[in-house]
Amino acid sequence: MAPRLARSHWPADTSHPVLELTPGDVLRQATAAAPGRIALAEAATPGNLPPGNLPPGNASPNNGSTGRTWTYSELLADAHRAATWLNERFAPGERVAVWAPNIPEWVILQYGAAMAGLVLVTANPALRETELEYVLTQSRSVGIAYIDAFRGTDMAAIVDRVRPRRPELREAIHLAGWHAELTKTQPGPLPAVQAGDPAQIQYTSGTTGFPKGALLHHRGLVTNASLVAARAGFPEGGVWATALPLFHTAGCGLSVLGAAVSRGTLVLAQSFQPDLVLQAIQDWRADLYAGVPAMLAGLLAHPGFDTYDLSSCATVMSGGDTVPAPLVQEVERRFGARFSTVYGQTELSPIIAQTSPDDTAQDKCTTTGRPLPQVEVKVADPVTGAVLPVGETGEILARGYQVMVGYFDAPEATAATVTPDGWLHTGDLATMDERGYLTITGRLKDMIIRGGENIYPREIEAALSDHPAVAAALVLGVPDSDWGEQVAAIIKPADPARPPTASQLHDHVRSRLAPHKTPRHWYLAQQFPVNAMGKIQKFALRDRLADLTPLA
Repeated sequence: MAPRLARSHWPADTSHPVLELTPGDVLRQATAAAPGRIALAEAATPGNLPPGNLPPGNASPNNGSTGRTWTYSELLADAHRAATWLNERFAPGERVAVWAPNIPEWVILQYGAAMAGLVLVTANPALRETELEYVLTQSRSVGIAYIDAFRGTDMAAIVDRVRPRRPELREAIHLAGWHAELTKTQPGPLPAVQAGDPAQIQYTSGTTGFPKGALLHHRGLVTNASLVAARAGFPEGGVWATALPLFHTAGCGLSVLGAAVSRGTLVLAQSFQPDLVLQAIQDWRADLYAGVPAMLAGLLAHPGFDTYDLSSCATVMSGGDTVPAPLVQEVERRFGARFSTVYGQTELSPIIAQTSPDDTAQDKCTTTGRPLPQVEVKVADPVTGAVLPVGETGEILARGYQVMVGYFDAPEATAATVTPDGWLHTGDLATMDERGYLTITGRLKDMIIRGGENIYPREIEAALSDHPAVAAALVLGVPDSDWGEQVAAIIKPADPARPPTASQLHDHVRSRLAPHKTPRHWYLAQQFPVNAMGKIQKFALRDRLADLTPLA
């Protein structure tokens, strides 16, 4: 049993090794151990395939999907051919962007780029032209892999317009038909790639300014995926189902590599469609499903949820945003599964803390668990940097094998985030208890300072969410000439036709929290802006506060 902590400092647990492996090493080892096992299965209804995508290949158990599958030996062969193909066009260390949804070619490109020593630049397929051009320019990408169109966006036309403005972009890889081209490529010798070499540039969503590109290395991505899979209880040779987007570390890191280090099967949904995901879990007898809270809520709300056989699913894993306690309870009840919450950020490859499915119901509902092995974590005073006593709120800092190389081509931003002795400032506020469990209380930038008092929005949001007329609530600070800042609350009503009154909510909060925490300003919103991972973007609401309807 771990010793009880007096200070909010968790020393790194070295009982599990850091894996000195690249994704290519992982794929080779999995193939040697289980060459005939299905490594990758595609779940996408034929009517929703990207234009020009390949027809179905090998049959899968899911008659409603396109049915393409790859055994480990087939996936390794395709990855080796892809690496050879890429090496004929790019030099190790160069950057190649991928702009596509969850299609198997994305995974083949991921492995191929890693084996070729290239740095994969992941781009959200929802990006608009100026956003894509920014990513390509900032990363100095020399190639881009893309599909023709997705969700009404003519991606091919955008690439055609951007290329003349970016002369360094030597190659445009049209993923439709790329696999057929690979079959004509003879696997050749590949460069030596080390675990510490750069692997990917992942762009952070950010709250202000332009996104920053976190440069991640192979060691961090592989080891982190392995440790997360182990704590989630994912079995050797198990089936991992997900619709998490591949352009995010939760998709291409935790899911792709988490399944591979366990010699398991990755069932990849092209996009989040509740019926498609539920069918995939049922037909592939998935052991684990991974999705953000908004995805879990969407599955539970599906009118046919109870008609699917989800009895194989032993673990449901979620994170990326606050996981409400009622959602944890409802998922465990209706799935008949155990919950695992993950916490981290892109710059940390990405997870630093996680609850175990074996944790108590209280811990799974209120904390993000203990730090994973091989990462050192502390909660420190945001002003002095001093480690705080357990139970006090401060900023989470972490250091260890998984810290990013840095922000690509942004040394000042890197220096502001990572200290000379290796501590990465997360910007998240939390408490650590005497067992090392973390409870997130908000973002440092979201902290409200009213008359010298520190106010943490998440505490008020939790109180508001307890009101039966409130579906969700966001709390932020607004400038005030007398107090510095005042508390403002934005309410999403449970019944849009009958929103609560400001007076009702004022009394509700006042009965639960100290008077200075009670919002002074109240606004109504029917929807909250979210990013591609379903995470609420509070800064976007702050920017349009004047456009919201005041709550009567």
